[in-house]
Amino acid sequence: MNLEKYIPKLIASGIVIVVLYFIRFVVHKVVMYYGQLLQKSTVRRKQIKQILYVLLNILFVFALAIIWGVNPENLLIGLSSIFAVIGVAMFAQWSILSNITAGIIMFFNAPFRIGNRIHIHDKDLPIDATIENIHTFYTDIRTDEGELIVIPNNLFLQKIVSVRR
Repeated sequence: MNLEKYIPKLIASGIVIVVLYFIRFVVHKVVMYYGQLLQKSTVRRKQIKQILYVLLNILFVFALAIIWGVNPENLLIGLSSIFAVIGVAMFAQWSILSNITAGIIMFFNAPFRIGNRIHIHDKDLPIDATIENIHTFYTDIRTDEGELIVIPNNLFLQKIVSVRR
C-alpha cells in the first residue's frame, strides 16, 4: 500500500479541521459578544450557536469530500437529489425553516427583549403582554390575565409590535 499519495490529502484534511475549529471559535465569540451586547439569554445564545455549528459542519463535510476525491459534479448531482427530496418533504413544513430564520433574525436584530411589555397590533385580536422567552421556533408571551400565548417567530416578525417601556 502506497501511503505517500495520501499525504497531501491528509495534510489538506488537517488544515480543514484546524480552520473549522478556528471558525467555530470565532462564531462562538461573535455570538457571545452580540448576545451580551443585546442582552440575550444564555439559552438563546446556545441555540444560535448550535444552528451555526450545524451549517459549518455541513460545509466541513463537503470540503473533506472534495479533498478526498469526490468529483464536484457527482457531489452536485447527489446534493441536488438530496435537496429535491428535502424540498418535497419541507414543502408542507416550510414554516419550520422560516421560524428558525426568524429566530436568528430576532436574536441579532429585534428591538424587544425578554421582559419587555409589548402590544401586538392585530385588528382581530390585539394583545398586550410581556415577553417571557424567545425560543428557536416560537416566542412565549404572557398577558395581564396570566394567559400564556405561544407565537411562531415568523408570525411574530410579520406583526406590528409596539414596545412599551
